[in-house]
Amino acid sequence: MLAFCYVALRFVHFAALILLFGNALYSAWLAPFSLQRLMTRRFQGQQKVAALVSLSAAVLMLAIQGGQMGDGWADVIDPSIWQAVVSTRFGGVWVWQIICALLTAGAAWIAPGRNARLLLLLATVQFILLAGVGHAAMRDGIPGVLQRLNHATHLLCAAIWTGSLLPLVFCMRLSKGRWRVAAIYTMMRFSRVGHVAVAGVILTGIANTLLILGANLPWHTEYGQLLLLKCALVAMMVVIALVNRYFLVPRFRHDDGRGQQWFIWLTQAEVVLGALVLAAVSLFATWEPF
Repeated sequence: MLAFCYVALRFVHFAALILLFGNALYSAWLAPFSLQRLMTRRFQGQQKVAALVSLSAAVLMLAIQGGQMGDGWADVIDPSIWQAVVSTRFGGVWVWQIICALLTAGAAWIAPGRNARLLLLLATVQFILLAGVGHAAMRDGIPGVLQRLNHATHLLCAAIWTGSLLPLVFCMRLSKGRWRVAAIYTMMRFSRVGHVAVAGVILTGIANTLLILGANLPWHTEYGQLLLLKCALVAMMVVIALVNRYFLVPRFRHDDGRGQQWFIWLTQAEVVLGALVLAAVSLFATWEPF
């Protein structure tokens, strides 16, 4: 049961962080100045909830880790066990994760309209810290630094891609009204950044797999099979992204809005697939690779 709770908290923590990062990315960078205030107002409620959820999940993950290190649920609330967890490599990184999450929650609740850039920075730092735990921390020295750098890049590219999908749907809906020019400009900026993010996810994902598993990939194990499922889901997301960009977008001017509606539906499907990818990663990242 502790293991299940830890996996569930990993999923919730990462999902909240991705949502927060994606919203801040639009409000602080992708949207032009004329649209930034509207984007901030639209998503500030989500930002507040996501920041609190991320902070709560981070704290609970530290406590659950104590229970896993100790003798079960009784040690989840034992401060002495928490101190033992903090003394580990995971705990040392995770304390900074909680501090950043606390700062993020403060920024999201105190003057959220003026803190989009700060939220983006703090979310970025949290993704970088996530690369310091788990399988990416299996090596020391220069190889370890390179592996963690690769994993941090993988996480940030994934956050740019999947975290931007819900704001993208919002921009698509705005493109039919008075915000049409600004919304289209924002979507075109995301398109350029999104190409890089998708390529980054694929390339760093391949590198991650080789660094963790080596050349002999254990497809016969549960870890390998779930990794294959993740790859299949990501491939489906790539296909949807390509259909949206290169099949539907060129037809927007020549139909009666059906192309835009299909774009929204497919992007929403991409969000669902992204959630399934995150669920798979949250599970097999807690397993031994072999």
